[in-house]
This record gives sequence, C-alpha cells and structure tokens, in this order.
Amino acid sequence: MADVARREAPLCSEQFGSGAARGCRPAADGSLQWEAWGRRWWGFSGAFTGKPGGRDGGGGVAPGTASPPLSPLLAVFLPQGFPDSVSPDYLPYQLWDSVQAFASSLSGSLATHAVLLGIGVGNAKASVSAATATWLVKDSTGMLGRIVFAWWMGSKMDCNAKQWRLFADILNDVAMFLEIMAPIFPICFTMTICISNLAKCIVSVAGGATRAALTMHQARRNNMADVSAKDGSQETLVSLAGLLVSLLMLPLVSDCPRLSLGCFFFLTALHIYANYRAVRALVIETLNEGRLWLVLKHFLQRGEVLGPTTANQMEPLWTGFWPSLSLSLGVPLHHLTSSVFELQQLVEGHREPYLLRWDQSRNQVQVVLSQMAGPETVLRAATHGLVLGALREDGPLPWELEELRNRARAGPEKESWVIVKETHQVLDKLFPKFLKGLQDAGWKTEKHQLEVDEWRATWLPCPEKKVL
Repeated sequence: MADVARREAPLCSEQFGSGAARGCRPAADGSLQWEAWGRRWWGFSGAFTGKPGGRDGGGGVAPGTASPPLSPLLAVFLPQGFPDSVSPDYLPYQLWDSVQAFASSLSGSLATHAVLLGIGVGNAKASVSAATATWLVKDSTGMLGRIVFAWWMGSKMDCNAKQWRLFADILNDVAMFLEIMAPIFPICFTMTICISNLAKCIVSVAGGATRAALTMHQARRNNMADVSAKDGSQETLVSLAGLLVSLLMLPLVSDCPRLSLGCFFFLTALHIYANYRAVRALVIETLNEGRLWLVLKHFLQRGEVLGPTTANQMEPLWTGFWPSLSLSLGVPLHHLTSSVFELQQLVEGHREPYLLRWDQSRNQVQVVLSQMAGPETVLRAATHGLVLGALREDGPLPWELEELRNRARAGPEKESWVIVKETHQVLDKLFPKFLKGLQDAGWKTEKHQLEVDEWRATWLPCPEKKVL
C-alpha cells in the first residue's frame, strides 16, 4: 500500500499566481509527466470559477482542474497575474469601458467630419490661412482652459473619482454635439468650436486624473504601471476597431445630415449608458464624504455597518458634487476664531487633535486639524461633522443623539459650541465601535478619499490623545 501511495503522490507541483496547482509524477522512462490544465472559458478561469486551493488557501486540487497562465493573446491586453493582481471589479468595469470607448470613437469620427467640413476641407474657395487661424485659436482656448481647470478642480477629483469620470464623458458628448452643429451656423463657427475644444480639454484633465485614481484602486500588487499600460492597449484596440467601422459608416451618412445626427444621438445614448454601468460596477474600499455619510447614517439608524459593495451601489453618481452638509476639513484657525474667548470655547472639551465649529444656519462644519492629525483623526473629524449634520435631519438616532437633536432644534444657535462639546463625549463611545465595524466590513481605514486642505495648527492645552 505504501508503494501505491508513493506512486500516486505527485513528485512536485506548480501554479501560476494564486491559481490552482497542477501536479507532476515520474513516468516509466524517467521523464516528468505533468497533469493537463483544466478547461477554461476564454482564459478567465479565475474570474468565473472558485479556487479550491492555492498559495493562500491550501488544500489539494483534483487532477485536471489547474489553471495555466493567460493565453498569449489575452496576456497582451490584461495585466500580469490577472485576475488576482487586480481588484474584483476590474473585468466588469473594463468591459463597459470598452463599450463606451467604441461608441465615443464613432461619435468622434462624426464630429471630426463636421469640423473639417466647417473649416473648409473640400471647398476650393476656403482660405488656408483662415482655417489655420481658426485651428490655432481653438487649440489656444483649450490649452488655457486645461490649465485653469486643473488648478481649480484638480484636488477634488481624487475624492469623487466616479462622479468626475461620469461628468467628463458626458461633457465630451456635449463637446462633440457642438462640433456637429457648428457647420450649421457658419457665423458662430469659430466660437462654437472654441467652446467645444475648451470642453474637450476639461474632459482630458478630468478623464486623465480619474483614470489615474481608478488605476490606483484596481492595481493590487504594486502594478499600477502594468494596469495602466494594459488599459491603454485595450483602449487602442477599441479605437482601432472604431476607426475601421468609421471608414464604413462615414460614406453612408455623410450625405444625409439627418441620418448622421440620428447615428450620433444613438451612439451618445449608448456611450452614456455604458459609462454609467462602468462607473456603477466600481467597488472602492476607501471612504469619501458620500460613502462615509451613507455608512454612518445606516450605522446610526440600525447599528450595522454597510460593506463596500452595498455602499458603492447606493452612492449617488449624479448629485455627488453637492452634499447637503458643507464639511470643510483642514481650514485655517483664523477662520474659526478672532478672540481669546472664542478660542477657549473651541478648545474646551476637544481632547482629540482637531477643533470643530458648527454653523447651524448655514449647515456648515469647519474643522481645524492639529499637526498630529493622521488618517484616523481625519476620519473621526469627518464623522463628527456628519453626526452634527444628522441632527438636522429626520430619522431614528441613538438616544444620546436624539436628545441632542431636540436641544439643537429648540435652543439658540449661539449654543452650538455646547452641542459640539457634548457630541465629543458621544463619539468617544460610538466612534471606536464604528471604526471596528468599518474594518470588519472590509473598508480600508488606514487611508481615505476625504477632501482635506493643507492648513494645520497648534493650540494650548495640547490634546491628551494622539492619533497617528
């Protein structure tokens, strides 16, 4: 029996990434006989089937169920180690992103065709110098717009990457619509294509910035460069397919403006729908203000912490830019106080390394951060501000907060600092439980995507508790 067991036991084994392993046994002639790879669907075995064993899970694997590396064709377009080297939402996002890129490529061909006609391509009476001047004015407008928009909104795109991604693609559709309509109104042609190019440059900034943020989310093995490069390869392939289809489509619709416009509206609808599905497929495990508010509200009302998948499905994509509460983190200290008395009011009861002021009339919370404030402090400060915002809304709350809500609604606004002081005591009990719930649910609390300014301050007495 021992000899039979030795003959059946694999001599060695191998596996790719964290996929299933395949064994190897010695053959009669002394060579190595490897088990055959299992059957797979388009090479995505890891994405559609469970892994019975592997580097982290252990356990034996039945013969013939092992998964080999990706085929050479798929390896050209997918990151090395796929699907284990990327986030679980990578495949659905990329599939819908490819659909939207294909629709955008076709719409772009129609828009380019219209712009070239408007400039005078094919018209013997058109002036080359006038066309060149128009093109230069268009590009100059876009370059200036790119610089101004990057300065104005650059720091906000990390916090709401999904919303800005969707905004960029919708604005791109608006820009292409302006290009298609530009030849219909020759008097306003130059101004129209300048506005269109300005919008496209904003799209370039917003799209590039959010793509970088999403690449950081999807890369799970310090492989941002690989994920970004393969995303570029996928986009190039889709653009090439769109170019080939455009060569067939343009001769059919170029002589019929109504047909061309109809195709554009159909492609635009497909583009927006595919973008919405792509962004909705993302499951980001770090907290921004919108996701934090959803999770905190559910926790205060039901005592449970929502997981990343559920919270991301509930996150608003169209109205994410305008939250009801104005929460400002990292504001300068001189914005909150102008006298010793006001400073004493702020510091009293603040044992955490931040100071907070609540303006009930404006529904505004401003937070000054200490030099010692780390990610956990910022998360608590944001939670504190959102708890104060919850006092102004309807819905069940823990009894401690319910009592404070009644006092906030009945008492004078000048006593807001007293409410802030007492919510500190409530958070001393609630926040550790909330933080542990976030970590158990799968949220990454060691970092965040909250919008925080760079101002820091020190004050006396120093905070007793340091959170790094």
